[in-house]
Amino acid sequence: VQLVESGGGSVQPGGSLRLSCAASGGTDSLCMGWFRQAPGKEREVIAVIGRFGDTSYADSVKGRFTISQDNAKNTLYLQLNSLKSEDTAMYYCVATFCGGAYVPSLSVAEFSDWGQGTQVTVSS
Repeated sequence: VQLVESGGGSVQPGGSLRLSCAASGGTDSLCMGWFRQAPGKEREVIAVIGRFGDTSYADSVKGRFTISQDNAKNTLYLQLNSLKSEDTAMYYCVATFCGGAYVPSLSVAEFSDWGQGTQVTVSS
């Protein structure tokens, strides 16, 4: 599976961004998600979505970020609202094959593929 992220950029605190991830190369039966990594920090899986749209979020982004997918376009989205300086990181799209109504846990180990990342910088 090939994953290509876009939509990152620089924004002031309180602002919004929408990240996109285009998937190709065998997209049937995928569970997907987003993780981020800031310099000197560990990877953090922040949102996941199962095949049928069930979602899960890390506490750090719950209520501010929304993950969604357009199966017809093979595209995953992450809407980032009320951004804070601590949201500054490289954001990566991740995917793995999964069956039924399974929703992956918030762990990088759950996923087998990821993209090249897109940078999000929140600064005044």
